[in-house]
Amino acid sequence: MTDAQAADTKATNAKGTSLEAYLEAAVAQDPSLAPVAETLRAVAGAAARVAEQIRLGPLSPEAMPQGGSKNSDGDVQKALDLLTDKIFMEAMAKTPVAVLVSEELAEPKRLNAGAPLVVAIDPLDGSSNIDNNVSIGTIISILPALPDAADDAAHFKQPGRNQRAAGFVVYGPQTIFVLSIGKPTEAFILDPRIGQFVAFGRKLQIADDSHEFAINASNYRHWDSAVRAYIDDCFHGKNGRLSRDHNMRWIASMVADTFRIFMRGGVFLYPGDQRKGYEQGRLRLLYEVSPVSFLVEHAGGKATDGRERILDKVARDVHERSPLVFGSAKVVDTIAAYHTDPSLVAR
Repeated sequence: MTDAQAADTKATNAKGTSLEAYLEAAVAQDPSLAPVAETLRAVAGAAARVAEQIRLGPLSPEAMPQGGSKNSDGDVQKALDLLTDKIFMEAMAKTPVAVLVSEELAEPKRLNAGAPLVVAIDPLDGSSNIDNNVSIGTIISILPALPDAADDAAHFKQPGRNQRAAGFVVYGPQTIFVLSIGKPTEAFILDPRIGQFVAFGRKLQIADDSHEFAINASNYRHWDSAVRAYIDDCFHGKNGRLSRDHNMRWIASMVADTFRIFMRGGVFLYPGDQRKGYEQGRLRLLYEVSPVSFLVEHAGGKATDGRERILDKVARDVHERSPLVFGSAKVVDTIAAYHTDPSLVAR
């Protein structure tokens, strides 16, 4: 190590705990977390590789445009989608993961038979933003393997509250890994000087209330009456039922919108609507909705499908969709009331 690298390491350690130290301490307290920690280390390593490719953009020889293929959602796969999926697949194959479900694969992929964990992953969330230089990310859910699972997909037919860990990585101006191992949600930032994730330095606690909301308002005409009524009241501001002005924020990158809510509160809505194929929204329960909800709850927020708690839901299919409302607890409760109290919808 050079003198400059040593100085960088000293400065980093002075600012906060490394991800490695955090995981070691967690395993010391609860040895059953050892396979979870091993898997999260692999996620961090893969994320660092992906971050490098994203920084290079079109300069990366590994992510040259190619295409035409489609993923499980019917979306055209970009070269970076396929590269990211390959990087994470290779990383998970070296961990105690029995089966992996990916947005980029139609069927579950068996990795290490008899291993104690299964993983559901969206390798590159928001990839439609790649060419626009907008933050994108990786979302991951780690569940216990079920000893009596009839097939590979059956491992994932359990409620989200069973997750051993969940996390997402934001590839933006900084690369940040947000995770929970069933404890308060933490964030770690990739320090490119030493190639390690270190403590972000800010507590992730979602504000209990907020005047900000995130939704794709262009779909207004397709929403059900409860969602329209809530958004109408937000737009009416101080003169409306909610008696305060609101701000709308919509990045169209779920990980970016989510991280903003961790930082400053707010609520995110991706409801089902009347369009064909959107009846249950567009987000996937296993590798988008459930892991984000796990993180939100461990940061003091709430997450529902508009009515029911997300972490009580059980996926019937590995690519099942679910509506999602998450964020500041009081606001999520208010939105639930619009779905159950007809007087709030009446105009």
